[in-house]
Amino acid sequence: MSNKGETLTQEQQQELLEKYDPEAGTRKLKGVLGWIVFLGLLSFSLFQLYTGIFGVLTAQLQRSIHLGFALALIFLLFPARKKDRGKKHKVAWYDLILAIAAVAVGAYWPLMIDEIVMRVGRLTDLDFYIGLTAIILVLEATRRAVGLPITIIAALFLAYALYGPYMPGFLAHRGLDLQRLVQTMFFTTEGILGTPLGVSATFIFLFLLFGSFLVKTGVGQYFNDLAVSIAGKRTGGPAKVAIFSSALQGTISGSSVANVVTSGSFTIPMMKKLGYKKEFAGAVEAAASTGGQLMPPIMGAAAFLMVEFIGGGITYWDIAKAAAIPALLYFTGIWIMTHFEAKRIGLRGLKKEEMPNRKKVLSKIYLLLPILAVVVLLMSGMSVIRAALWSILITIAVSAIKKETRINFKDAIDALVDGARTALGVAAATAAAGIIVGVVTKTGLGLKLANGLLDLAGGALIPTLMLTMLAAIVLGMGSPTTANYVITSTIAAPAIILLGVPDLSAHLFVFYFGIIADITPPVALAAFAAAGVSGGEPIKTGVNSAKLAIAAFIIPYMFVLSPELLMIDTTWYYLVWVVFTALAGMMAIGSGVIGYWFRRLWWFERIIGIVGGLCLIYPETLTDIIGLVSFAALIILQFVIKRDDSLKPQTAG
Repeated sequence: MSNKGETLTQEQQQELLEKYDPEAGTRKLKGVLGWIVFLGLLSFSLFQLYTGIFGVLTAQLQRSIHLGFALALIFLLFPARKKDRGKKHKVAWYDLILAIAAVAVGAYWPLMIDEIVMRVGRLTDLDFYIGLTAIILVLEATRRAVGLPITIIAALFLAYALYGPYMPGFLAHRGLDLQRLVQTMFFTTEGILGTPLGVSATFIFLFLLFGSFLVKTGVGQYFNDLAVSIAGKRTGGPAKVAIFSSALQGTISGSSVANVVTSGSFTIPMMKKLGYKKEFAGAVEAAASTGGQLMPPIMGAAAFLMVEFIGGGITYWDIAKAAAIPALLYFTGIWIMTHFEAKRIGLRGLKKEEMPNRKKVLSKIYLLLPILAVVVLLMSGMSVIRAALWSILITIAVSAIKKETRINFKDAIDALVDGARTALGVAAATAAAGIIVGVVTKTGLGLKLANGLLDLAGGALIPTLMLTMLAAIVLGMGSPTTANYVITSTIAAPAIILLGVPDLSAHLFVFYFGIIADITPPVALAAFAAAGVSGGEPIKTGVNSAKLAIAAFIIPYMFVLSPELLMIDTTWYYLVWVVFTALAGMMAIGSGVIGYWFRRLWWFERIIGIVGGLCLIYPETLTDIIGLVSFAALIILQFVIKRDDSLKPQTAG
């Protein structure tokens, strides 16, 4: 789409988003329906703010109202078929009926709560039909707003619940009749109205609002300017700008694809202009943008779910703190790979005249204060909901420092509406994830699959980790991170925990690989979106992005084998040692994969680099010694054995 090095227009960005991100393909309604949707989105945000400030309602009420808002708005905004997305201003008659049914489902608990509680689990005919309608609406809304894969998975779990006695081997169970299934799904907090939707209705929504208010200050463009100021002049500068800006963009975007399209429309043309191949330029952006969801203090929505799923008094700050070093290693790994590639093909940094005015850029450094405020508030022990609310207020206050960043009344209303719109896909995904969790809980499937996974891996840790990694990547290829994490943390994480791995390490392991699916071929949505921006070949871009993010495939194994990387039960000096060996290992692996360090590497030097790097990453004394010897030998070899660099590949065009 962008072949000449020019940045994408807003229309082109939107077109790409709609192609690779189902959540972006909404109708642009006008007239009465336009106003109804606008007021619905605004009311959705105001309801969430009200309960955040004055106290969340009881679980069933908070979650059912949240669900009603989300489902009704999805049916009005998302057409039933992809080909109807061009009909931006029309709503089909059946969508209006579905939206009304969604309002009825959302209002049922608030209107009937006394009677439902008095019946103590007995369902009337009306209860049954409302619950059945809720299940059908959630599946259809998820298909439209999130995609078909997660919808199929949820439907298969429902079928498993109903046909348990007919299942083979250890998968067999007594089975649930339709009435009990409906009761579990809508009249308990174990199904649709379960923990995943509860997190969406509290923490996630408020942080999405925070991100929406941040966008209104112009912080997205500021991230790009700041990245250029810091990294632009270095070797292969634009690639490093992409890495730095995407790490920052991750704090305001919960989607790898959205991150690619917004920051990539700026960074990819810049990389191409300086000589990076189209596929490599797209790969750098895709790998960096995907890592944005791993970057504390505000990680992907699944990180908020992790607080509830792990339990045991763990806080969101504990998770953000634990994820800090792995995120640093991830981005350092991509930085190393792009640096060696830039040296290999002889790319320069930006010239002085291509750089923004550093003084002007630094004069807006105050725009980062809200992100710093989140860190301080979470560190202070403040609840996540309160931290999110205060962060929104701080964003508004900070924006007022200068006229060009000031959020006025119209901007605030737009931010509330945009925040609610971005929350729709998350609400649908978490409701569908609740169906999966409900079935797993009711049938005992989680423990059965965990034991089955252990049997398949022969009870050994590394094979179990590899099987879990494959499951998380396959599920993540078509599912949003939130739903992927719910499934893998319910089914696969228990298998790792049974082998004595700390809960936090096990949950972060599946969380990481669910996200990495976005850049893992054959279905690498972030890489495909980046190829759309760069004009490169999608699969080749995906392969390049997976190669660049090779650290991401290694880091989760590192923190399972060495929980000290998550700052669990460690001393500062041992932590420094583990981080040092990990960074040295990634440098060695990076040079081996790219084939360049101080000069081009011979084939045997590349093998030394990769093997020595893997030894450094594995946290054992013997492997560390072997790794350090290999690392030192690799450096010495490059100075002792000279190689004619005139044979190096031509600069990419």
